Amino acid sequence: MIIENRNNEIIIRIPANIDINISQDFIEYVHVKSILSGSSASQEDIEKISDEINKLWWEKNKTRFIK
Repeated sequence: MIIENRNNEIIIRIPANIDINISQDFIEYVHVKSILSGSSASQEDIEKISDEINKLWWEKNKTRFIK
């Protein structure tokens, strides 16, 4: 993995052999963090949203863990 800081941007290069789902999860995490950095939401609001996201993620992915 290569991380570069260029022209007020951070560029991250991820090897192609990394599972695309893991890469997508990371990208979504960074996207949410960037949105929240400019948010005036309270910690309680953020925790409620986080709980909902986790619930939705589990419903989508539980078959990967429970067979």
